[in-house]
Amino acid sequence: MAHNCIAVARGAQAGACGAGTRPGRGCPRAALLGPARLRGAGIPWSVLRNYSSASAKEKARRSAVCERTELLEVLKARVKQLQGNNVQEVTVNKVEPALLENAKYQDPLWKGGAPGPAEEQPAPRGRAESPAQPSSWVENLEAGVCTRQLKGEQKLSIAASQLAVEAKAKGKAKTKAKANKSPRKPKAKVDAAMSWASTESDSKPQVEAVKEEAKAQRPWRVLQDKESNHHKILQQTVQSSLECFLFLQQPEEAERFLLMYYKSRAKRHLLNVNAYNIVMRCWARKGCLQRVHCLFYMLESAGLRPSLDSYMVVLECLGRSQAPAKAIQRCVRQLKKDGFAVDELFQKCLFEEDEKEKVLKAIRTIQPKYQLPPPPSRKICKSSLLRTFYSRKTTMPYPKLDFSVQELQERFQQQLEMELNNTVTVESVESTKPLTPQATKARNMLDTLRPQWHDSILQALQKSKHNMSQLQMGSGYNILYPYLCVLPDEEYVAIMLQVLNTLSPQGQSLVVLARDLGFKVYNRYVTQRKLRSRQLGKVQEVYKSYIHLLARDGQPHKCLPREYWEKLVVEAGFGPSLNLKDCSWPYMLLMRLGMHLLELLVQAVRVPRNSLNPRLEPRLIPVLYHVYSFRSSWQVGLIKPHPIFSQLVSDAAETTLTFNSSVIPMLCPPVPWTSPHFGAFVLNDTRLMRFVDGAVQHQLLLEQCPPVNLHPVLDALNQLGNCAWKINQPVLDIIISIFNDKGNEKLDIPPPVSEAPRPPAAPPGNSTTGNKSHKHELLLCKKKAAEMHSLRMDALYKLSIANFVRDKVFWFPHNMDFRGRTYPCPPYFNHLGNDVTRAILLFAEGRPLGPKGLDWLKIHLINLTGLKKNNALKERLDYANEIMEEILDSADHPLTGRKWWMNTDEPWQALACCMEIAKASRSPDPTAYISHFPVHQDGSCNGLQHYAALGRDLIGAMSVNLMPCSVPQDVYSTVAQQVEEFRKKDAEHGVKVAQVLQDFISRKVVKQTVMTVVYGVTRYGGRLQIEKRLKEIDEFPEEYLWEASDYLVKRVFSGIKEMFSATRDIQKWLTESAKLIAQSGQTVEWVTPLGLPIVQPYYRSKSTVLNCNMQALSVKTFNSSQKPDTVKQKNAFPPNFIHSLDSTHMMLTALHCLRQGLTFVSVHDCYWTHALTVDVMNQICRKQFVALHSEKILEDLSKFMVEKYCSPDREMRALWQSKLMEQLSNVPKTGKFNLRQVMNSTYFFS
Repeated sequence: MAHNCIAVARGAQAGACGAGTRPGRGCPRAALLGPARLRGAGIPWSVLRNYSSASAKEKARRSAVCERTELLEVLKARVKQLQGNNVQEVTVNKVEPALLENAKYQDPLWKGGAPGPAEEQPAPRGRAESPAQPSSWVENLEAGVCTRQLKGEQKLSIAASQLAVEAKAKGKAKTKAKANKSPRKPKAKVDAAMSWASTESDSKPQVEAVKEEAKAQRPWRVLQDKESNHHKILQQTVQSSLECFLFLQQPEEAERFLLMYYKSRAKRHLLNVNAYNIVMRCWARKGCLQRVHCLFYMLESAGLRPSLDSYMVVLECLGRSQAPAKAIQRCVRQLKKDGFAVDELFQKCLFEEDEKEKVLKAIRTIQPKYQLPPPPSRKICKSSLLRTFYSRKTTMPYPKLDFSVQELQERFQQQLEMELNNTVTVESVESTKPLTPQATKARNMLDTLRPQWHDSILQALQKSKHNMSQLQMGSGYNILYPYLCVLPDEEYVAIMLQVLNTLSPQGQSLVVLARDLGFKVYNRYVTQRKLRSRQLGKVQEVYKSYIHLLARDGQPHKCLPREYWEKLVVEAGFGPSLNLKDCSWPYMLLMRLGMHLLELLVQAVRVPRNSLNPRLEPRLIPVLYHVYSFRSSWQVGLIKPHPIFSQLVSDAAETTLTFNSSVIPMLCPPVPWTSPHFGAFVLNDTRLMRFVDGAVQHQLLLEQCPPVNLHPVLDALNQLGNCAWKINQPVLDIIISIFNDKGNEKLDIPPPVSEAPRPPAAPPGNSTTGNKSHKHELLLCKKKAAEMHSLRMDALYKLSIANFVRDKVFWFPHNMDFRGRTYPCPPYFNHLGNDVTRAILLFAEGRPLGPKGLDWLKIHLINLTGLKKNNALKERLDYANEIMEEILDSADHPLTGRKWWMNTDEPWQALACCMEIAKASRSPDPTAYISHFPVHQDGSCNGLQHYAALGRDLIGAMSVNLMPCSVPQDVYSTVAQQVEEFRKKDAEHGVKVAQVLQDFISRKVVKQTVMTVVYGVTRYGGRLQIEKRLKEIDEFPEEYLWEASDYLVKRVFSGIKEMFSATRDIQKWLTESAKLIAQSGQTVEWVTPLGLPIVQPYYRSKSTVLNCNMQALSVKTFNSSQKPDTVKQKNAFPPNFIHSLDSTHMMLTALHCLRQGLTFVSVHDCYWTHALTVDVMNQICRKQFVALHSEKILEDLSKFMVEKYCSPDREMRALWQSKLMEQLSNVPKTGKFNLRQVMNSTYFFS
């Protein structure tokens, strides 16, 4: 009833024909046509589909219900139409639109596809849940506005009740007349089915019946499965659409959209409090108090309880419209009655633009002396591992960068300008090639075609949007329309052209392209939203003060970056919140939007057929084609460019590349992470935790986690991101020269596609065998060409970005995966890359080598060669001194000398190290030489190190260098020797395969399998690894490959089991625990020793079919409502748990290195620092490993899982819970290894 307070032009027109009917149809006739004609009347399919499988009795019953429903809706619509004469009509400013011409694109959301609502018993009145009653302050304010509408509703309902009774009598007569065709419906069932549309009792006065009916519509309406993921996605879609209207400043459209759901009993449950709040915010920004009040009344009439945000919006509107104090007083009184406090408005609500000021203005109207609540008291992380780190007594001033405040401010402006432009155009490293006439012709042709393509795409987009704008909200409304309006048309066109320009000649999957297009639009929308909300202005203001913490001429501060930023935000006071309200778009919607843009691109972009051959006719042909390919047994849709386009792009050899700004390293220190929603780039949207597209459980877990528990993780990420870098220019120039000279596969510089093997000529004759062989060779050539193109483009991107920042200092903001492992955000060029990428990176900060720095550089070089892995450090240093002549020759003549560096394991890093050693050794005082070179210390089979420490496994600890030894222990060689002992015994007993394997068992054969056992490799996977290694041995007989690899994998597993008995026990305990948890229908969760919550995202994925014009896409979805994948959950738990421990160790090391003033970065279990500080870092690394494993890690894990998965009441405990309780309680026993010995182990990390 409440929605009749609001009259809109389109609503009145649609209302004349009745809800769910098409304009122009005779409504009463349409309502009484029966099920056979309902589809033509626009009835949602969710109603219609019920007729297809129901019995005759059920069909007749539903038919009667539909008829009564239609009749009541028609009468309601008539009253609305009559009321329209008394209410001012709203003029709507239409947005520019876009239609998907095919109705397949219309979302199930608009067709009533969601299940209908079910009733739930009202919960007791409380803070969190309560049946809503219309607020007294709203009733007082609405009395004058809504009286006439409510009276009209009463008259309407009375008339409807009378007509329903008459229709019921007619229905009985019809049923009797057709008794021979269909059985009669039981009277009681009919009455129950239609009770919502008729009077409850003939004895009650009809006005009382109307009141009862109004009350009956008020209880909470929820889905039977409240946590239904489908329901959540539909709700999220509704909210994201409303957010678009809010962004577009179109309150009329937002309200019309809301009413489309509110008026539908089948869809109203998709409107939660947030949906109403968004529309109220639209009107509050306009200062339209009447509209806000009506929406508030609708919210309560729908059985929802206003949230704190609801009151915030009302108070904002009251403050903006300069409402009388009496109205504000009533609102605040009701706010308190609902269990909220005024201070909470400023502590918990997120504000945009000037909302905070307007709310404060309203409060001060009734409380002139009101002051904002003080910020919450600073909470300190209580982790025993970081007690000293967060202690104020031991805190040192935060290290400074070698930049002034002015320099950092200029760099911030450069970064901001880059992010505002969204894209960055850089010179390609191939631009040094000489310009040929063929390239000039191709470039000229592309320069002519691209403006034409731009205009064609723009025209197609505008036409599509225009068609969409003609559709009224209802069953024909296109879900994509608001999402095609949030950016200027030119931006959509630029996004599509960017995708076109980067398309591989081999084509790309539709799913990948659609996802890419959808996310590009979303990311630009988020950027624009930050600008619109004035968040950027506040970030600029805070960052301007923040750089004083980092600049050399700023005052010293003992705060961490996160703490300092939070302090500055509090001091800034007014303005928008830095955390925006969640506006994420559902994954399926992003895919749908991307598919629409892709279809427009395919349809619009054309090229003359005679572009490369003037003798052909000059007709236009599509540039892009939709084709199908098979990957395994799956048919996959691809978009492939026409060979003419690919040839033009190849011939043009254009000199520029365009990237999104988020893939370029930052030109200023990153914004510190202060929450899961804020940090890293200035504007670009970045997730704290990486996860599979469509998965939300990780984000929910982070949001539920107490903020103080995330402080160590956030501080570690900030420390890694604050490391400044620069380019090693001499090495970069050598790499680019080889790249442009056809590459070098031995040095990991991929050659151009022109060097790919040529397809063989077709065999003569029609031999079937010859044709098959020829086709197979053609496929191999195509595959090789595709691989070469992919590798070449990857190298081109990395080198071009490196060349772009060659004269700059830059930073890599970091985030993490769901296990806590850290990664740089820019994906192409970073220190986690291959040998080539690492070789061209240097620390921007230089430090003197000191007394031992040069020795560490030499040891590091020998480590990179892979030549002396089993030798002591002194022996490696002596060897480096012996080959100084080769080192200096490599540094001086890398491409023309003896090229010693080329024959090492990591040739480019070895060359860079040779150059650094040459400079240092030739300097007047090597100890004073300022070095920027990163020296690495790598863990020795780090996964097994953690297992050995967990189990206090004496033999295992010795094998992976947890115990002091004079030379490094090599676990791979030890396992190989043990397997060889097994082989000898079996060969003596006549085992044929053991005899064949004589002289073939080596460290290299077993290394990969030993390394990956700790990460959950199965015997099947291990067999494939060993088979691959045996294939590389030319002398090994091919016919024994399978048998030999099967034999060896069993022996390797047996050897590891003997050597690491505690490790296997822990692995088994973790696996069995995860298996029981997954079999109960739950995912495995745990918390790291640093307090990071983790959930394994492995579910039995369901494929959702997305019907599009081009083809139906099968999109895999991963969500918490699906059953866990038991196999993946149990197999992945041991390696994931160990990964979470190695990330914890790395973060602890990073934080304590910060306190010691060290530069520190990591590549998982490989730690980097200056040569001067290697010894200090080694001590910190060992100390933190001992501290970590001194915690009761397995016992704490067992306790956490028992509390989470097992009922505390023994009688209420299910059978599986009892089994899990028994399993978890049986924590593996530990050995006698003394952890303190790690402190004296030279080769623990070396």
